[in-house]
Amino acid sequence: MDFLDLNRLLLIAPGFIAGIVLHEVAHGYVADRLGDPTARLEGRLTLNPIPHIDPVGLIFLLVAKVGWAKPVPVNPYNFRGNIKQGLLLVALAGPATNLLVALASAMIWAVLGAPSTLLGDILQWTIHINVVLAFLNLIPVPPLDGSKILAGILPGRQSWLYSLEQYGILLLIVLFVTGAAWDFINFFYHPTISALFRLVDIIVGA
Repeated sequence: MDFLDLNRLLLIAPGFIAGIVLHEVAHGYVADRLGDPTARLEGRLTLNPIPHIDPVGLIFLLVAKVGWAKPVPVNPYNFRGNIKQGLLLVALAGPATNLLVALASAMIWAVLGAPSTLLGDILQWTIHINVVLAFLNLIPVPPLDGSKILAGILPGRQSWLYSLEQYGILLLIVLFVTGAAWDFINFFYHPTISALFRLVDIIVGA
């Protein structure tokens, strides 16, 4: 994709920014509800994108059309109750929110009659982007949410999984270079997108 394709960037940016901001806010909100005020005290429970911007992630968005936000700080030792379950819930909140954003965008697009307008194109991109974000983050490799979800589901402390964190970025690069990461994402992406667009067709045809 051409770096100077500003039209494509303008179509992608709203859905991507909404997706990563709401993803991080969801992590912080669930952590706050569980007793950890760290994200709230650091001003991260806000829909203002600026506190969530990671400079490197922003550069990658402009250059490669993919990027990331600054992770919300979470201190699980502040959680009330079981720390392992708390981390599981906090981790699930991000991908679940991306799926909700995709569903809400599909519903809005459908209610509008699925128009082929600028708004319609933005909503379609928002659907696709947030489904990808959801399943990208479910890859069970640190520091992605999937590793924390896996650690929360498996019995025991799963300290070996957390010990992989220092190699996480390298592992992700390998997974993307080999195509394994995209195989994982696409396994869930295609049926999810098909279901959302069938829902749009049903609403528009009602």
